[in-house]
Amino acid sequence: MATLNLGSSIPVPSIKELVAQPLDTVPLRYIRDLDADYPTAAAFPGDSSVQLPLLDMAKLVDPQYQEIELQKLHDACKNWGIFQLQLIGHGVPDESLKAMHKKTQEFFDLSPEDKNQYAQKPGSLEGYGQAFVISEDQKLEWCDMIFLKAIPTHTRKLEFWPEEQPRNFREALHVYSHDMRKTAVSIIGFIAMALGLDFKDFREVFEGGNYDVRMNCYPPCPEPERVIGISSHADLSGITLLTDCGDIPGLQVLKDGRWVFVEPITDGMVVNIGIIMEIVSNGVYKAPYHRAAVNRHKDRFSIVTFCYPSKKFDIKPAKELINPDSLALYKSFTNDEYFRSFYERTELSDDGVPFIDTVKI
Repeated sequence: MATLNLGSSIPVPSIKELVAQPLDTVPLRYIRDLDADYPTAAAFPGDSSVQLPLLDMAKLVDPQYQEIELQKLHDACKNWGIFQLQLIGHGVPDESLKAMHKKTQEFFDLSPEDKNQYAQKPGSLEGYGQAFVISEDQKLEWCDMIFLKAIPTHTRKLEFWPEEQPRNFREALHVYSHDMRKTAVSIIGFIAMALGLDFKDFREVFEGGNYDVRMNCYPPCPEPERVIGISSHADLSGITLLTDCGDIPGLQVLKDGRWVFVEPITDGMVVNIGIIMEIVSNGVYKAPYHRAAVNRHKDRFSIVTFCYPSKKFDIKPAKELINPDSLALYKSFTNDEYFRSFYERTELSDDGVPFIDTVKI
């Protein structure tokens, strides 16, 4: 099956280079309108009194606690669409996390010349730069990123994978991506169980799925209340896994009309439902809107792994969830049709119609 060219992006200045010079005010192209969707970690921190659901992988795999933890998982996916997962001893090994966190920071600390060796090329989102910049007058996000297809290994474009600097970057990402796939397969199996679906089938299609990794750098900003790290969006994935490379908060999730800050946890990750699983669950689980804020004083680094089912998996409401009392709420797609429906529409224009609304019946 031919690989779809899933978008491209116009080259834009690096935020790290921008803040390397004395900067008292934010350039006009980064300034956002003051409205309800206006994030900052400094002056408008969001609601810190509400905490994300916290689940424990050790309890999910333990028959003694599994039933109770599965109910917590179901409630989290239904009411939030996002949760934090404690991984100690039952997930991505600590050495794998630490190695990839270290290599991420080392990459963004390279000289502009070294990073630009891996810059995006016309017609591709892969590489170093920014995502989804489609016009010269588009408002920009306060974020540098490197986006890489990691699994299956034959999809890797190694010209975008740093080799000599940072040293052992490729090895670290190879191990990390496979560890994340293993964890994702476990998580998706439990999500299927919580929905009453065949967990073996879902584990199989995600075992043979695609895994893309995006590493983010959010440099400090002199006016954090005027910019956005990543704009509000819901993910296209099945599920998305995020690990923070430190203890600086930045991720915010929309909950009941309020933006809630996600405080990083040690030995854990954030898991959120993507639009694919919203469709599969027939809307029982929701892909949450989330965004990233920035701060005034420190770089924030994060690693996001987008987890997709195999290309043979049709994206549609699970038949077990459809009955005369619960009709299908979403259209059915092949894998290619699903992505094409996103990239061929005006999702990135200001048409005001969220992608999720275009896939509903």
